[in-house]
Amino acid sequence: MAYYHKLGNFPQKRHTQFRQEDGSLYAEQLVGTLGFSGLSSLLYHKNPPTRITRIGEPIPYAPKIAEGIKLAPHHLKTLDQTITGTDYLSARKTMMLNSDVAISICNPSELKMDYYYKNGHADEVVFVHEGSGVLLSQMGKLEFREGDYIVIPRTIIHQFHFNDGPVRLLITESFSPIETPRRYRNHFGQLLEHSPFCERDIRAPHELIEYTEGGEHLVQIKKDGMLHQYYYDFSPFDVVGWDGYFYPYALSIYDFEPITGRIHQPPPVHQTFEAHNFVICSFVPRLFDYHPQAIPAPYNHSNVDSDEVLYYVAGDFMSRKGVDRASFTVHPGGIPHGPHPGTVEASIGKKETHEYAVMIDTFKPLYLTEEAVGLMDKNYPMSWLEHGPDTTRAADMFD
Repeated sequence: MAYYHKLGNFPQKRHTQFRQEDGSLYAEQLVGTLGFSGLSSLLYHKNPPTRITRIGEPIPYAPKIAEGIKLAPHHLKTLDQTITGTDYLSARKTMMLNSDVAISICNPSELKMDYYYKNGHADEVVFVHEGSGVLLSQMGKLEFREGDYIVIPRTIIHQFHFNDGPVRLLITESFSPIETPRRYRNHFGQLLEHSPFCERDIRAPHELIEYTEGGEHLVQIKKDGMLHQYYYDFSPFDVVGWDGYFYPYALSIYDFEPITGRIHQPPPVHQTFEAHNFVICSFVPRLFDYHPQAIPAPYNHSNVDSDEVLYYVAGDFMSRKGVDRASFTVHPGGIPHGPHPGTVEASIGKKETHEYAVMIDTFKPLYLTEEAVGLMDKNYPMSWLEHGPDTTRAADMFD
């Protein structure tokens, strides 16, 4: 969870009169989750946020789940997908999903959004693999750069403005609130001393956006597999002040401090965020295990309760061969997985790693989409053979 933050002007007491220069009341709006018991913020608008001028026709916006995918480890190659669409929404291509989470890539060619966007029923974590810029929202300006996780709570109206290209994003949509791991917080919500990051690493919006009157403003709202078209005759960034715990923020993967030990540490030490039925973890440069007989490579383990997704950001991942940056590996529940042949022995004696990766573990099965099937490496399921995959046999798995 984020910490208490405030920007701009607002009354001393909640739900009391707060008037504009012409004597009219500012429009107070509570924005939050879980009814009135979750995190929330109070926003003060020049115009009532309910004042819609018209509603356009909804646009279908739902990925198609692929059929007939066999139970097997998968490798999705996305490095060559340098541009996946023109604007931010058309460029979002969902790779896999279930009832708790959807995982997408997004590499737009257009650097500025000429519309506004909000997700009507999911929090979003946007990992900036390549690119930099500013996130504009009702809560103000938030600069971001390569390596940032940008956490955008549901219902927050926002725009991305990128400085230059290329832009490469990994987007995780969560149908439950995104939080920091509970085991790293005390009962007041403060991050504890042994947490791999702290509040100093979390960057909140720092400046409100100057309001300009007039014109038509389109807000595209994602909900129930559609993009709903809402039009206003004022900017939704007409907020003069707000305070609370519910707002977009950024946390850099470069500020994540790894937890190490004498022997191999399990993946939960890399956890960065949690939500209902899934977690997000950060693999970063770190010293390897320092027991004299330590084996730095991960041991084989069975995915009994979860599907494990790794998105490779940078560096050489010592337990995998033939996996490039911007690739996904997907190891589904029900079958074991582990290091590729030769990587265990090769890891012995190594002192450190310089890899970066984002891991998403889900506790319900993930379903690959039709977009993902086109990026599938059909040789990957057989890549644990000592002498490499038999490409004929590997291809047969998907016939």
